[in-house]
Parts: sequence; structure tokens; C-alpha cells
Amino acid sequence: MNKRLGQHFLINKSAIKKIIAALDLQKNETVIEIGPGEGALTLPLLEEREKLNCKIIGIEKDQQLAKKLGSNIKLPISNFQIIEGDALKILPPIIHNSSFMIQNYKIIGNIPYYITGKLLRIISELELKPALTVLMIQKEVAERVSAKPPKMNLLAAATQIWAEPKILFSLKPRDFNPPPKVDSTVIRLKPHTITDNQETIISYYKMIKVIFKQPRKTLLNNLTTGLKIPKNGIEKILGSLKIDPNARPQDLSLEKLKELTGVINS
Repeated sequence: MNKRLGQHFLINKSAIKKIIAALDLQKNETVIEIGPGEGALTLPLLEEREKLNCKIIGIEKDQQLAKKLGSNIKLPISNFQIIEGDALKILPPIIHNSSFMIQNYKIIGNIPYYITGKLLRIISELELKPALTVLMIQKEVAERVSAKPPKMNLLAAATQIWAEPKILFSLKPRDFNPPPKVDSTVIRLKPHTITDNQETIISYYKMIKVIFKQPRKTLLNNLTTGLKIPKNGIEKILGSLKIDPNARPQDLSLEKLKELTGVINS
């Protein structure tokens, strides 16, 4: 185990079954597992692969773990491969590389808290998004991703623009080896059927960075400072959308954030 990578291996067999079930694997799909580690999810996924003729790709950053897992599974076997590398760097090339022939795919993984935000952003930028993503992440982070007004935040706004998050269940430290210092949560992300064009998404991300830069300040102050537009101009825009200028960023719904972006960029 590499402590630097924040590895905590899932050992609760009941939880493992529930996570695999949440993936709702269908015939001929591809599963990309991020951080397979010692294979707690990988081995049951391989059983599903045999039943449903699926393809499994594991991305493992720890070279020793990748080799050990490959040895335990007795590679090579059909429709399964382990790729050594950092998922944050190699996930997009894998998805868009025609040699992998990925079309219908899902993502699963036990994700260290410190890469969660980056990983979600990378998935959001994929031209071909997963049909479903099921992740084990820190409970506090899962709650932030799923937040609604009056607890909206930058991570929630950045994620909910492309997917609908749903908290499935929580895990205790004793469900892992070694036990982490925090509780974990399994979260499912289902991409929206209708997505905005890339230009609109880029504008939206720029806007929410401005809005949530200083969450404790009012929308009026954040927008005036961040956009360098006179206060009366911002007040007019907010008034047209029936948004209180003295509201805080966490009070805005996803719909209002999108409306605000559209009006300011029109």
C-alpha cells in the first residue's frame, strides 16, 4: 500500500455487492475502474464480464499494485486489461482512443478525496461521457456534490450542470483496510440527456468561479468585483431574474445560475 496515494481498500463484502449492483451493468458495456487496488471490485466485475460479455479496464497508479493484481488474476484474459498510470491524465485519451473501441461505458472507483473535484471536472469535459458513474468518496465531499440551495457550492454547481448526483449509502472506516479517518459515501452520477453546447458550458464555469469566489459575500458584491460591472448594472440584471442582490451564492439553484450566466453573456 502506498500511503501517499491515500489508499484504503474496501473489505465489506455486502457493500461490494451493492456497489456492483448500483453500476447496473448491461450486455456489451465497458467498465473503467479507477484505482482497482487489490481487486475488491475488480474480481466481482470480472464475474459480471463473463455473464454479460463486457469489457473491463482498470487504471492503477501504483505500479506494484497493478502488477500484483495482474498476477493474481493471471493475465492475460480476454476483455480485461490493467493500465498503469494516473487516471486524471490518461482517462480522456483512453476514452477517445479508437483502438479501445469504447462506446457504451461506465466508470467505477474508490476515489481519494484529494482528486475527487479534479476527476469530476475531467469527466464533465469528456465529449463521450459515461452512461453512469459510481464512486466511493469522502462523505463530506459527496454531500457537497449533492447540495441544493441554501447549501449550494462551487463543486455542486460544477457537477450538477452535467449530471444528476444521488447519494446511495455510506460506509464506515471499519469497512476499509486500513480504516480511513473519515466516513465514506457511495455516490451515483447520471449525465443529463440534454447538454448545453461547449461555449455555454465554458461561460457557465467562468461565471460560477466568480459567484463562489467569496461565498460569504453577497451576489451583488461578488459579481461587481469579479465582472467589473457597476453595481447598478448588476442590480438591474439580478432584478430581471428576480434574484435578491443581497442573497448569498449558496442560495442560488442550478437553474438560476444558468439563467444568470445566459443573461450576463447575452
